[in-house]
Amino acid sequence: MPPHSYTVLLEYFKDEDAEGYSVVVPAFPGIVTWGRTVDEAEANAREALECHVRGMIKDGDPLPEDITVDEPFRVSKIEV
Repeated sequence: MPPHSYTVLLEYFKDEDAEGYSVVVPAFPGIVTWGRTVDEAEANAREALECHVRGMIKDGDPLPEDITVDEPFRVSKIEV
């Protein structure tokens, strides 16, 4: 399978139950994963992407174009 490159967006989260990085892939809205560390989140995203892309190729479905995001994160402090 030739290599394909897709943009992934990581966002840090922390709540009562867990802490880590959520990951979404704009070109594949159904792929959502996470990891406790950036490395784990990226590895999980890679695994999900590889599985999904292999399935699409096997089924003869066209692969989507990458959707790039210039500024995936905006960090602001809002004083109230």
